[in-house]
Amino acid sequence: MISAATDEDNGQSTLLGHGERPFRSAGYSGGSAVGVQSHHVPSALVSHSEVEPGESSIESTIHDQAFRSSVVDLLGVLAYNELVAFERLAADASVAPTIGDKMALALMATAEIRHFTLLAERLADLGADPAEAMAPFVASIAAFHEQTAPSDWLESLVKAYVGDGIASDFYREVAQRVDPHTRALVLEVCSDSGHANFAVATVRAAIEEDPRLAGRLALWGRRLVGEAISGAQRVAAERDGLTALLVGDADRPGMGFGELGDMFSRITDAHTERMKILGMSA
Repeated sequence: MISAATDEDNGQSTLLGHGERPFRSAGYSGGSAVGVQSHHVPSALVSHSEVEPGESSIESTIHDQAFRSSVVDLLGVLAYNELVAFERLAADASVAPTIGDKMALALMATAEIRHFTLLAERLADLGADPAEAMAPFVASIAAFHEQTAPSDWLESLVKAYVGDGIASDFYREVAQRVDPHTRALVLEVCSDSGHANFAVATVRAAIEEDPRLAGRLALWGRRLVGEAISGAQRVAAERDGLTALLVGDADRPGMGFGELGDMFSRITDAHTERMKILGMSA
């Protein structure tokens, strides 16, 4: 799940920072970007991202009202994230510097809408109205994007790769606490659809052409990790259902403080790995 957008206050895309030279677009062909391996879930999270075969003990709890409400919250926040990602990618496509970039972003936007449709259908299957399920998360997600509005094209790509990657890591972790059907859906919509490859290839090419970019973008990445983790924690804390998935309730045990600490350590480690892939320090 990745969204990239430039500063929406002035309605323009600033393609270059002060004193920076123009850079070549790495291009995108619908699969892995040229010269860049496919980057999906960082290794720090791989062991926590798979659905266990034959697991069925949690499935029956989907009929429990409290648990169902928690699942609706999880699907609702993901659905709204996907909807916003579609809007921002479509907006970015209109200001992309090359036709190839426009094509890549347009294809990514269509992938986000497919993810949104899957989530909306699952919500409907659970008897929930998708719009009502998304509504509680509008303000928090809008606040995150306002606080992390990128100033140029490259910052928007780093935000797409790093910022939204952190959010996806968090929701993958939460998905370990739900029924296998919902978990598989969450893992599917949090998987990369070519976004990471495009961002990595383009940012790497820009840094290769102008190494001065690395420092500024590394600082931007550090800011994003703090804002993204704080935003994920805030969303979870504001909704009892999401909180219950993590820390448990009277009927279901949750994570202890140690486990929560380990979870955020895995998310931070995954961020460090992403920054290394970009060619920058975390």
